[in-house]
Amino acid sequence: MTEASESLKTTPLHSLHLELKGKMVPFAGYDMPVQYPLGILKEHQHTRAKAGLFDVSHMGQVRLTGEDPAAALESLVPGDIKGLARGRMRYTLFLNEQGGILDDLMVTNAGDHLFLVVNAARKDHDVAHMRERLKGKAEVELLDDLALMALQGPEAAAVLGRFIPEAATMKFMSYLPATFNGIPVVITRSGYTGEDGYEISCDKSDAETIARALLAEDEVEAIGLGARDSLRLEAGLCLYGHDIDETTTPVEAGLEWALSKRRREEGGFPGYDIIKDQLANGAPRRRVGLQPGGRQPAREHTDVCDADGHKIGEVTSGGFGPTASAPVAMGYVDRAHAAVGTPVQLMVRGKPLAAKVAAMPFVPQRYYRG
Repeated sequence: MTEASESLKTTPLHSLHLELKGKMVPFAGYDMPVQYPLGILKEHQHTRAKAGLFDVSHMGQVRLTGEDPAAALESLVPGDIKGLARGRMRYTLFLNEQGGILDDLMVTNAGDHLFLVVNAARKDHDVAHMRERLKGKAEVELLDDLALMALQGPEAAAVLGRFIPEAATMKFMSYLPATFNGIPVVITRSGYTGEDGYEISCDKSDAETIARALLAEDEVEAIGLGARDSLRLEAGLCLYGHDIDETTTPVEAGLEWALSKRRREEGGFPGYDIIKDQLANGAPRRRVGLQPGGRQPAREHTDVCDADGHKIGEVTSGGFGPTASAPVAMGYVDRAHAAVGTPVQLMVRGKPLAAKVAAMPFVPQRYYRG
C-alpha cells in the first residue's frame, strides 16, 4: 500500500512512513506501519539493544480542566488521582458498573489540568464517556492538533538527552514541558516495551522534524506495530480489546497494583462492590503467563485445557518472543489452575501442546525507576 485508503485516518508521520518503506496496514481506524524493511524480528531486537522510535499519534491525547478535575476523574477510575503530585503520571482504568475495563489510560498532573493518553480504538468512546459522566464537573478536550511519538530502549535516555539534557535525569512516570531544538514539546518517561523510554508530545506540524532528528542518531531505528506487539507481550503488558476489555475486571487481569490503597478503602468508582469482593475472596479466573513447550507458538483464542483435557481458559495474546528465544503467551485460566508452574495443555490446530503457567514478564524489566 502506498497511499492510505479513503476510509482510514493518517498520522502526521504518514508520509515519512511511506518514505521509509513502511508496510502499511489498517489499525484502529488508521493507516499504520506494521514493519519497515528491517523486519519485525530485527526491529524488536534493535529496541531491546539500542533505541526504537514508534509513531503513536493515533492514540488519544486529552486535556481535562475544571474546578477539581482530579476529583471528577476519580468518579470513573480506581486510581488515586487527587494524590498525584504535579509533574507525575499514573496508570489507571475506566470501569463500568460490573467492574469491567472500558479502557486503560495514563493520567498526568500537568498543574493547571490533567493530561490523559487513551487507546486509539477507544478514544472516541472515552471522550464521549467523560463528557457524559463529568458534565458540569470538568471540561474534556480531545487534542487533535498534537502528535505523539515513543522513544524506547536502553539507549533512549542518552539519545533524548542530546536534545533535552534534563530528560536523562527524569524519574520514571514523570512529565516535563521542554524544548527539542527550539520546538515546544511535552515528554513523559514511561513505555510499553519493558525498556526505558519516553513519549514525546508535540504539535503535529513539528512531528516530522523531531522524528527525522531522532532517526538521524546512530542508535535509533523506526519501529512498527509488529515489534511493538512482540515487545509488550514479552513484558507481560496488556493490549486493550485482547487481554482486557469490558468483561474483565482489574483483579481478574492481575492489575490490582492499579487500585490505589485509598480508593480500595473509600470506593466511589464504578464496580467497586464487585472489585472489593474479588480483592477479598479472589476472582473466578486470572490472567497468567503461559509458556508453551517446544518452539510452536499459541495464538489468540487458543483453548487452554487442564491435564485431563478439560477447558479451563483461553489465550488472549501469543507469539514468539525474540528476546526470550521461545514462544510466549498470556491468557485467562480458572483460579484453581493459576499458580505458576501449573501444567496445562494448549490446543494448537486441534492438537494438545504441553505448556505451563509462567511468571510474567518473560524478559527482565529495565525501565522501572521509581
